[in-house]
Amino acid sequence: MSKLSIAGYGDELTVNGIRIGDLSPADHKAIENDKGGRNYKPLEDVVVSHVRNSSTLVCRKPDPEKVRAFIEEDLIDGLSCYSAVNQGQLNKTIIDAVVHHLTKEKLPTVPRSIRHKYMSAFLLATTTLTKMDRVIPKVAGVEAAELMFKIARRWGYQVKGISSGEAIIVGAKGNFHGRSMTAVSLSDDLEAKNDFGPFVPGIELVPFNDVVALETLFRQKGERIAAYLVEPIQGEAGVIVPDDDYWTNVVKLCKEYNILLAMDEVQTGYGRTGAHFAHQIYGIKPDIMGCGKAAGGGILPVSFVAGRDDVIGVLTPGSEGSTFGGYPLASVVSIFSIKVLVEEKLAENAILRGSQLLEHFNNLKSKFPDKIKEVRGKGLLTAFEMFNDPKLDGHKVSLELLKHNVYAKETQKSTIRIAPSLTINAVQIDQIAEAINSVIAGL
Repeated sequence: MSKLSIAGYGDELTVNGIRIGDLSPADHKAIENDKGGRNYKPLEDVVVSHVRNSSTLVCRKPDPEKVRAFIEEDLIDGLSCYSAVNQGQLNKTIIDAVVHHLTKEKLPTVPRSIRHKYMSAFLLATTTLTKMDRVIPKVAGVEAAELMFKIARRWGYQVKGISSGEAIIVGAKGNFHGRSMTAVSLSDDLEAKNDFGPFVPGIELVPFNDVVALETLFRQKGERIAAYLVEPIQGEAGVIVPDDDYWTNVVKLCKEYNILLAMDEVQTGYGRTGAHFAHQIYGIKPDIMGCGKAAGGGILPVSFVAGRDDVIGVLTPGSEGSTFGGYPLASVVSIFSIKVLVEEKLAENAILRGSQLLEHFNNLKSKFPDKIKEVRGKGLLTAFEMFNDPKLDGHKVSLELLKHNVYAKETQKSTIRIAPSLTINAVQIDQIAEAINSVIAGL
């Protein structure tokens, strides 16, 4: 093993004699391809360096003159880390809280085997925001879905009375709950499942936004079904928004058949859709829900499961745990992420700026009826879908948007999702729309 040497900060950070401030985009790609896992394919010829403001990144691109290693340009962040940065990049309130607690309050790092004082504050804040009885802290968003799956099974056996080993969890086709074994077992994405089997048993899928299909399955196997685990709006599927009466009908069915409604609000929560949580748009309340992404304010990975007392209550000491779930720093970050969400009225801004963006998209559809098939969205979780045509390639649109200084990413090949931070202003929304208009016009 060669000797390891690490020194410096920022551009001066140097590892084994390689200073990161000297690397070109091609250099970064080469290192990642050589030493990384190759499980991502990032957008070409762009490397994010730092933050300009809450909705703007500073990126490095190849120097067209080939004199320097790179040039720097501003990039409007139209993705906000897949809704993990709803509060905006480096939100001052959250950063100030982190710095204060680390430097002034001497924040410890301890596990859950001993109590720390910030857990009480975390539980008070999250139960108030979610309007749920109990909360269990986790770390990554996928852990929230995993835990809901576990809780639903145990509730099915211990409360509903399902025979041992017979519990069924129902999911929706087109879902995305992460990349763990349980999450890909729930998925119908063949690429995510290829050569990872055998998968977790006891799972059934129904079409999303299809009450008849759900009722049919409940009628056939309801005695064995513990939960319907589902996103309120499907994000990775292309921002699929259900019919206005879908969730009220689902709640009725779940109550009729004594089945838990377990909602994955990891991407849709924390103001993204114009309410603190997307289920509130539809006037319903799940029995249990998972949150993540913006729960950490874009600073730390924070997730949790919130639910009714009788549902969360099936857990016992030793049946579930997490070393870093709810540790002091995560608790502080989560508390102040909630403070920003509420006090800066981010859900209200999502409605305002989302309406502005969707108006632009609808104008785009009218202007290019041969290219834009559909416009979808709630709040600032938005997307436009192009027709299935080789020249209407979503990845090409993402690359062209980079040339117009907008960061977005395709989903499902022909759909472009735009989900900027909830702090974005009207001028930046117009700039995103102008860039998209130019790119679509050129296709």
